[in-house]
Amino acid sequence: MYKLQLTTSHFPKQKDADIRDITVGGLLREVAGMYPDATAMVDIADSGDCGQSWTYGELLGTAESLANALVTRFEAGEKVVVWAPNIPEWIFMEYACGLAGLVLVTANPSFQASELKYVLEQSGAVGLFIVDRFRGNPMEEIARQATKGNTRLREVVNLEDGDALYAHGKRATILPDVQPDDAAQIQYTSGTTGFPKGAVLSHKNLVNNARLFCARKQVGSHSVWANFMPLFHTAGCATGALGCLQAACKMLLIKRFDADTFARLIEEQGVTTCFAVPTMLFNLLESLDKTPRDISSLEVITTGGAPVPPELVRRVRDRLGCHLLSAFGQTEHSPMICLNPVEATQEQIVETAGQPLPQTEVSIRSPDENQVLPIGEVGEICARSYAVMIGYNDNPDATAAAVDRDGWLHTGDLGTMDEQGFVRVTGRVKDMIIRGGENHFPAEIEAVLVTHPDVAQVAVVGLPDEKWGEVIAAFILSDNVPDVEQLRTHCRAIMSPQKTPSAWVHVSDFPLTGSGKVQKFAIREKFLAGNYGRVLQ
Repeated sequence: MYKLQLTTSHFPKQKDADIRDITVGGLLREVAGMYPDATAMVDIADSGDCGQSWTYGELLGTAESLANALVTRFEAGEKVVVWAPNIPEWIFMEYACGLAGLVLVTANPSFQASELKYVLEQSGAVGLFIVDRFRGNPMEEIARQATKGNTRLREVVNLEDGDALYAHGKRATILPDVQPDDAAQIQYTSGTTGFPKGAVLSHKNLVNNARLFCARKQVGSHSVWANFMPLFHTAGCATGALGCLQAACKMLLIKRFDADTFARLIEEQGVTTCFAVPTMLFNLLESLDKTPRDISSLEVITTGGAPVPPELVRRVRDRLGCHLLSAFGQTEHSPMICLNPVEATQEQIVETAGQPLPQTEVSIRSPDENQVLPIGEVGEICARSYAVMIGYNDNPDATAAAVDRDGWLHTGDLGTMDEQGFVRVTGRVKDMIIRGGENHFPAEIEAVLVTHPDVAQVAVVGLPDEKWGEVIAAFILSDNVPDVEQLRTHCRAIMSPQKTPSAWVHVSDFPLTGSGKVQKFAIREKFLAGNYGRVLQ
């Protein structure tokens, strides 16, 4: 924990750790050279049983074989989309792309055709790597729809077809000289417009952020990390996978979170750490109440993506006997900005997201004048460091709006800073809804709902929820009371299931600004006060 006494809401860059000039592939080679026989990854089946495992030496060998194949089919700097759940081949692609100088574009396996089509076309991808299906989502069929008319795409490859995946093309088998500042990934995120923006992240961004995050949570070669966070998100493929690589520890690769399975893995595999959103931790505690397990191996759990209820911190510490550390980050910052240290008090963990990581400068600024505010005043949380994205893919205007001329990333989140530099997140400049740790964007959901014939106007907002952090609520203005089941069916035919609202409210009007804009904060306040709209079942 840094011992500081700040006079303004500006946390200076702390230089107690170095920033390394190294690539994803270079780091894998380094770790495999030092720890060739250490277990790197274990594939966990849905049943919780352990499947195949790879040492760091074997992981490097597989990644190099795949990189040698990819480099004969793609040029350095080209983009390829990986559209799959947490399977070993995803990790192989992450390292192979790093070695081959390709830019890996991530995609949520629950995407529907319009969502996948947008990512493919906006990124300019020339390759798409998929699986047949996941959780009932017919991905092969969706891919056919999403790729119709795409003249740039050269390959669609099934990741589980080894012959196709490792096939060699006509180019020479020569791996390029990849540089730390080269683009490594494009991660799609969204703002208030609802149009996804691709944050371009460099090798240097990703490997250093993962290392410094894991150092603060005290992950080492002895650690066993249960990685069930989705690999299409930085929490899975960066903080998780690259964090394990930095520590040369064992990663249990888990396709989907199930509390009972996770509890069993803690006992059988000696899990020491993970990243989990609060909803997952509530479910784990419920599972352990029903079926007690030996969970003494747990050391530290990091959490974020939703407010951390005080009761959860107490229950985790009492029941699990480990540290629970809250964090704050953003995809555009590769992603972690702040994390509570293990020395933090329970109040700090509940009330704040911790102090900034080493080599990361954070300030709280007035949204209008971009000036640093006094201690304790609410403003926009801004960060400046090695981890700030290269920019948004093919979107210079959005990049300029997010990163100012002085290099400050404007997160769009509101917060305060205390004298010690602990950052408290108080709200969002943006309307983003965080449900169970996953980001949802009202404009995107509204654009779908308004196409239903029974919806005249709609406003989507987040409502507080103890388990999920927030739930998605749709406030609908229409002449007739709409049928909720029809609305759900309409949403799920176009969007990922988790974007479908869970609360539906019929209203007769919207609170408006003087210029006629909907006041979403007023909708939320009036509804929570119990005097707005009719809840639909």
